[in-house]
Amino acid sequence: MENGNSSAQLEARNLTRHFSMRSTTGFFGPKRIVRAVDDVSLKLKAGRVTAVVGESGSGKSVLARMLARIVVPTSGELFLNGKEVPVHSKRTLDYASEVQLVLQDPFASINPVHRVRHSLERPLLIHGATKADVDELADAAMRRVSLEPPERFMDRYPHELSGGQLQRVSIARALCVRPKILLADEPISMLDVSVRLGVLNLLRGLCDTEHLAILYITHDIASARYLADETIVMYAGQVVEQSPGTALIDAPTHPYTQLLIASVPDPADPERVTPERADHTNVSIAQTGCRFSPRCPHVMDVCRAQEPPMFDVGDGHVSRCWLHSKSGEIVDLALPDSQRGGTITKK
Repeated sequence: MENGNSSAQLEARNLTRHFSMRSTTGFFGPKRIVRAVDDVSLKLKAGRVTAVVGESGSGKSVLARMLARIVVPTSGELFLNGKEVPVHSKRTLDYASEVQLVLQDPFASINPVHRVRHSLERPLLIHGATKADVDELADAAMRRVSLEPPERFMDRYPHELSGGQLQRVSIARALCVRPKILLADEPISMLDVSVRLGVLNLLRGLCDTEHLAILYITHDIASARYLADETIVMYAGQVVEQSPGTALIDAPTHPYTQLLIASVPDPADPERVTPERADHTNVSIAQTGCRFSPRCPHVMDVCRAQEPPMFDVGDGHVSRCWLHSKSGEIVDLALPDSQRGGTITKK
């Protein structure tokens, strides 16, 4: 959902990505369509962090790669600084200089056979920096991520740094070309708990002092609450709940969001039994109706028959759940006569 502000630096409208998978019955069997991302719209704005939360396989990373133009959308629109970007065209250097992606595992994303200096200088040279300026720009990027003095780290190899330090190098590499939008795909999930807060504070500082627009992808809803100005929850490729601030986390309205929050361990009550948070790729995804209906404790007849729209639950907070239907009626006229106009009843 959009909140009406037109100052978005990067805007996605109805982004969709479907993958074709071969049948398990054989090479010549019918193909299966996997709806990795379905009809997702969002705005990334200067000086704000937008968090996308969900289990593994919910489509978060595919969404980030579409925004970075690494994965080509099946359909949808993309706008950078108000200008439409042809989503099926090749990614340009101009786009890459505005939108940078930070990946989950810095040990995999940074070349292990080159020194840190090489990882910072190469993108600068590719984007047109002169050799005379490269050292100064690389040092400045290292200082922006609090790796000081830069010369202490520049001539080290990746394996000589800690996970937290290497992730900061990864962020510095992204910042070298002075982007306006930073896409951070689970940037703390591979780090020790003791250094995660430092990386989150770094991202928050970049957002506040340099007015970056940041997309923060995570499965950890607690870190989203700490960092985000807006929170989006995805399930099976769809946005199921979205709100500004911490409203979504403080008062979740979708059963899936409630499950995510209830699954967070409580240090004050270590014996509390938390509900199972199964990876959705290992459970049934409804092909009709609400995709969460096979796991939902509040499933109703309408949930199995019809996909819910987004309902406004107040103050910019929206939720894709039939529990919030005010009329209590099925609204899709394409439904069978036996269900058309029927009331919502729990099962």
